[in-house]
Amino acid sequence: MSLRNQETFIDRRHVLGLAAGLTPAVVLGAPAVATAAPREPAGARQAIPVSARRKDPDGARRAASAEIAEAAAAGNVTVEIDFQYQETGYWCGPAATRHALSARGVNVSQQQMANELPTSTNGTDWIGQVTRVLSNHVGWYETKEMPNDPPTQAQRDLLWRDVTYDLDRGYALVTNIVAPASNHPPGYPNYTIWHYFTVIGYNPDNSDVLIADSAGFAPTATYWLTFNQLATLIPPKGYSA
Repeated sequence: MSLRNQETFIDRRHVLGLAAGLTPAVVLGAPAVATAAPREPAGARQAIPVSARRKDPDGARRAASAEIAEAAAAGNVTVEIDFQYQETGYWCGPAATRHALSARGVNVSQQQMANELPTSTNGTDWIGQVTRVLSNHVGWYETKEMPNDPPTQAQRDLLWRDVTYDLDRGYALVTNIVAPASNHPPGYPNYTIWHYFTVIGYNPDNSDVLIADSAGFAPTATYWLTFNQLATLIPPKGYSA
């Protein structure tokens, strides 16, 4: 789209986000404003146990590509990514950001993303850091925060609109999630996980979403979640779209 059209769309998304009770704190390359950003409680960590699957990065890349191709062949909307499991227990933010950039043909390392975000041994503090890095590389992205748990219907509607609009145009979404033991994606351990993953596809018939997850908990590099589960995993955090 033209820059003029892109600016018009971003403005419209900003207005819709305000109506939905969200805080679109970062638009395009604007500096992150952290005043309303929910933070992890004291002692929380985005530490993921090292998975044996990370020992075969080429195999993981091929497996993810095959899974995405299968999803696309079945009539789902997908974007191609260069999949990698995260290289440390706290690099889920860098890995998810890298996945989203790879959908746009941008080749970066997890180390580069960890430096740019930046990410510490406690993880990546706020989704606005992800938005800033994505915007610096490809424009487009803004932060949508979802402080209500459970999310409001307006927040759910805006999330679905962002999922479909972005993926239809070749942009993956990065989501910051909080997954308690009662609401886990496939394979997650029986405790609360603070994490980032990337939304890389959706099913237009039933609204399921395809996730690329760097943690390695699931037996596959990608997996499907219902849209409802995605919407309930994000609060009180947010996403980049």
